[in-house]
Order: sequence, then structure tokens, then C-alpha cells
Amino acid sequence: MPRNPSSTREIPVTNDTPRHIAIIMDGNGRWAKKRFLPRVAGHKHGVEAVRAVIKACIERKVGYLTLFAFSSENWRRPEEEVKFLMQLFLGALEQEVTKLNENNICFKVIGDLSRFDPKIIEFIRQGEKLTANNTRLIFTVAANYGGRWDIMQAIRKMMIQLRDLNENFEEEDLSQYFSMSYAPEPDLFIRTGGECRISNFLLWQLAYTELYFTETLWPDFNAHELDLAIQSYQQRERRFGRTSEQLQDRTSVDKIRPKIAIKNKV
Repeated sequence: MPRNPSSTREIPVTNDTPRHIAIIMDGNGRWAKKRFLPRVAGHKHGVEAVRAVIKACIERKVGYLTLFAFSSENWRRPEEEVKFLMQLFLGALEQEVTKLNENNICFKVIGDLSRFDPKIIEFIRQGEKLTANNTRLIFTVAANYGGRWDIMQAIRKMMIQLRDLNENFEEEDLSQYFSMSYAPEPDLFIRTGGECRISNFLLWQLAYTELYFTETLWPDFNAHELDLAIQSYQQRERRFGRTSEQLQDRTSVDKIRPKIAIKNKV
């Protein structure tokens, strides 16, 4: 597995198109309420939005897409809604994983799966195994996931496996145990539904991620809305601790480098 650099330790390579997009899919219930429908109707339409965003990411050459489907705090919701969400998750696993595989999409789930029904866990593991070698898009679903849980479980794993580790351990010692150690840090974080917080999502990984908040409710989020988020991202100045002047100097060097290379070649 290639090492993914930490944005606090190294300056990562960035491009106009985000390599990794992470999304909190918020607003399903409010979407349904506006239409005098039960909340579960919003969740059903939210699945259609997931399909649209996956397709849009592939078309835009995004390498990694991570969706926050169910947080560790969502168990606090009404029992009937939680039960429906579990049924919806199971149904999506049954229906969608084969399609993901046919489209060369690698499917992963991160989070504490211990509270899920064994049947859901079985489908998750089967889906991950089936799509493990696919490369077109790494599609991750965060389910019963929390950023603080992720940090704690990483620390526990590190302490168990590196028993001789002293107090001088580094980021690199810990980072390999995070749920998303296989992926680069997100370039762009999107939250739909108008709320402006990250809600315990990827707390470690979002250190230098560009944040984008939209009033659009998740069932209405589509390729056009994704483009608006990417356009906003492209207007950001990603300094990673540097000054604007340093970035301008870097840009100038990059612009003249091809000419220098050609001249030297001649």
C-alpha cells in the first residue's frame, strides 16, 4: 500500500480536480417534510443522489469518494427511523454492489460494525472482497463511524501491535491504523442541508481539507451541485501554512520550468 503523506508533515500535491471528496449527506428528512412525506421517503431519494454523485465523480476523474451514511451518534434517532435506515442499507448492499463491481469501483465501509446485524456485516465483507481489486473509484461508506472513535481505535491498535513503542512516537506510527489509511486526506469536504459543522466526521483527516457548505438538501444534490463545490474548491488558495507570496513564486517557477527543460534538451 503506497504511503499517503500527512498535510501537517509534508506539502501534498494538489490539482484543480480534488483527488478525494468527502461528503456529509444531510437533509433527507427535511426534503421529505417540505413535500409532506414521511422522513423515510427522503432517505429513499437520498440513495438516488448517491448514484448520481458516484457517476459524476467518475466522469470528473475523482479518485476517492467518501460518504458519511450513519454516524455513531445517529443511534439516538427514533427507533423506527434507525430500523428503516438499516433495512435501506441492507437493500442497497444487495442491489448496488454488483453494479459497483461491473463499473470497476472499489467498495469499502469504515466504522464500528459491531452493532450491525450479522447479515449486514456479511454483505459488507462480501462486497469489499468482490470489488477489492477495482481501480476506477475508491468508494467508501462511513457507517456507525465517528472521528473520535477512529482516533481511539487507531491508538488501541498501535499500542497492541507496537508494544515497545515509547513516548516519542510520531504521526506516521499512528496514521497507519486509521480506518482510511488506504486513502489520501480529502481535498474537498462537502456538507449538504445548510448546517456548517463537520459532526465528528474524519476529524484527523480533515486537518487541511477545504470545506464547502451548501443549503441544497441531499436528495437534490446532483452533478451540477458537485460542480459548484469543485468550482469553489478551485478558487481556494491552498497554502498549507505558507504565505500567498510563496505560492506565487512556486507558480512562476512551474510556468517557466517547461521552457527551461526544452531549452536544455536542445
